[in-house]
Amino acid sequence: MQDDPDQTADTDDRHPSGAPWRNFYGRFRGKTIRASQQDYLENDLDALSPGPVGWDVNPDRKALDPAAIFGGKPVWLEIGFGGGEHLIGMAQRYPEVGIVGCEPFINGVAMLLGKIRRAGVANLAVHPGDARDLFDVLPDGCVHKAFLNYPDPWFKNRHHRRRFVTQEHLIPLFRVLAPGAEFRVATDIPDYVRQTLAEVPKAGFVLETPLPTGMAEPWDDWVRTRYEQKALREGRYPHYLTFRKPG
Repeated sequence: MQDDPDQTADTDDRHPSGAPWRNFYGRFRGKTIRASQQDYLENDLDALSPGPVGWDVNPDRKALDPAAIFGGKPVWLEIGFGGGEHLIGMAQRYPEVGIVGCEPFINGVAMLLGKIRRAGVANLAVHPGDARDLFDVLPDGCVHKAFLNYPDPWFKNRHHRRRFVTQEHLIPLFRVLAPGAEFRVATDIPDYVRQTLAEVPKAGFVLETPLPTGMAEPWDDWVRTRYEQKALREGRYPHYLTFRKPG
């Protein structure tokens, strides 16, 4: 019988590029990409790169210079931007900051690129891949705010370790955040809230949201995503959590 991939232990083996073997449990691509989206990917994506992130282009893991990406603007980070509604909205509202968006699902990246072209915003960078690879090359304390909006819920108990709110992701996120930086989490899954409340403080963050009533109140500058709209249509209730890195 073959090993269950969910039960197979990680090893120290590495990809030929030199990258560590990191389990990734999402889709990289959907069934179809429209011609217009392919145009965005071919003509717009490279110019929006935050710099050499992948192991194939940065095998020595040389640190990026966040100040150079946005001309010295404070840097924010959105982890898994989905279709990009929140990312675009925040970029429009806060032109004085630069925001890096990470998303491994290339169809979502293509959707965002179309929105960027139509909105004409110039304070965004896009990493079309795993946030852990970006964490590798970000200097300590360089990110001033981070967002995790409607992450993949991975409902089955044995899949909970696939969620972003595990120490594998949270410890490097904590490292790259500046002292005093805010980390926001939005989800409609009560069990994801439970795991978030249990795991995020273990990585060093402090919860600022008053429990339990404060979780129902979105942030003043919240931009509703397509995933939240779907949750509301299906009778699920959003939860909003704010953590902060002490500083």
